[in-house]
Amino acid sequence: MTLEDIEGKQTIAPLSPEEDSKTSKNDDFFPSVVKRTRKSVVEWAVVLVGAIGLALLIKAFLFQAYYIPSPSMNPTLLEGDRILVNKLSYNLHSVNRGDLVVFSAQEETTGKDDLIKRVIGLPGEFVTVGDGKMEINGGLLLEPYLPLQTEINSFATPVNCVNRPEETSGCRVPSDHVFVMGDNRSNSRDSRFFGPVPIEDIEGRAFIRIWPLGDMKRL
Repeated sequence: MTLEDIEGKQTIAPLSPEEDSKTSKNDDFFPSVVKRTRKSVVEWAVVLVGAIGLALLIKAFLFQAYYIPSPSMNPTLLEGDRILVNKLSYNLHSVNRGDLVVFSAQEETTGKDDLIKRVIGLPGEFVTVGDGKMEINGGLLLEPYLPLQTEINSFATPVNCVNRPEETSGCRVPSDHVFVMGDNRSNSRDSRFFGPVPIEDIEGRAFIRIWPLGDMKRL
């Protein structure tokens, strides 16, 4: 005799479709979690890549933040300030006198990739100093952004100027160039030393100081 003879033959009843469906759903629980997790990771990766791509496009073609590393623009900008530069400005209009512009360094010895200075002279103008004040084509240049009683020393003709024979000091700005200076006239290495800046080297116009937050203002 066998155990089967004593206990009787046992049969396993097949599961009903409804029960089978529940079992399948239970079996699929962990794979579903994995699928949802994978989908979430892919979605976040797409968002992150898109955000980085957008940030790079904005930096390359629209706006870029810059750090002020020196006191050459005092008192307008202080060392440690951060500014925002509009890279589209000069695609829409010409460079204006008084603009604060960021441009690639004109001297390899400066150790800086970019500089920020104020536009003083425009193409074709003669820039010089008379009685401690800036003059453009013989007329006094009003500079309300400078402290009162600011005295400026005269300067010899720098490189790349196109002075006429009688113009023994100062600088006549060549076409497609601008003459730039720092607002801290006694402590700024600018066009008085490295000459006029090609307009094509200008990366954009500084239009707002964004740091420190308490001193945020338009430039």
